Amino acid sequence: MSEKIAVIGAGLIGRAWAIVFARAGFEVALWDAVPQALQGCRQLLQDNVGDLAAHGLIDEAAEVVLARIRTADSLADALQDAILVQENVKETVEVKREIFAEMDRLADPKTILTSSTSWIPTSEFSEHLPGRDRILVAHPVNPPYLVPLVELAPAPWTSKATVERAHDIYTRAGQSPVLLNKEITGFLLNRIQGAVLNEALNLYENGYASAADLDKVLKDGLGLRWSFMGPFETIDLNAPEGVLDYARRYGHTYRDVAKTQPPNEWKSETLERLERERREELPAEKLGDRARWRDNRLMGLIAHKRNQEK
Repeated sequence: MSEKIAVIGAGLIGRAWAIVFARAGFEVALWDAVPQALQGCRQLLQDNVGDLAAHGLIDEAAEVVLARIRTADSLADALQDAILVQENVKETVEVKREIFAEMDRLADPKTILTSSTSWIPTSEFSEHLPGRDRILVAHPVNPPYLVPLVELAPAPWTSKATVERAHDIYTRAGQSPVLLNKEITGFLLNRIQGAVLNEALNLYENGYASAADLDKVLKDGLGLRWSFMGPFETIDLNAPEGVLDYARRYGHTYRDVAKTQPPNEWKSETLERLERERREELPAEKLGDRARWRDNRLMGLIAHKRNQEK
């Protein structure tokens, strides 16, 4: 009998997680407190899994993968016999505390309880729960069925066994888990992404370049390298003798530049100007189409990366 995963919350991220686990052979129970959220789910799942099949990114027929995903009638129904629960509800501490208290009460003591939260540390919503040792954050990248990174961010009291089991489950699901050694707000990816966003907004706000050209800096520059290697490997390869050689050559310049990079206040007037520029480039009614275009470009990149040597 296949292992079962419970996915709580049937929005964009919840549906993507359902695909991740079903594609890997797990049975998935998908539940949402708002019944309307489950309506139309099947068509959206069919579209996404159909796109994966078209790019050769699943080894089975789309119908076989989709058959592993069912909607649950209740939270208790979804949790029953699950080895891991992936929560994807509203991003507030209060809501997280409420749903995790309920899941801790209903789920088997061996079931791992994880949250997809982008910013909230595990300790903020698990501290006073009887089963707090089996709770942790498993933060994905949108959409997780295409971008495999998942950040495992346990609380100080999350057991080592829980972390090891979670790491194994996500690995078997085809994801690429990384472990945070200690808690920090925003985890790893959002802090690094935030640093890039803040500096991009600084440059845009102060008139150094248009939004379109700043996007090109990433998509036609840094992003090409970063699609298959990280910043540390990048600098290791960008000087003849590696990291220390790179630091000797350029470290002082980076230190000087850093002194001129203040935090960005995300001012409303800057964001409104950015919004106008983006809407001239892409009307709001075409955002959904462009998101699907993005997902298909990611699928093409994934297919390419699978055929390359590591």
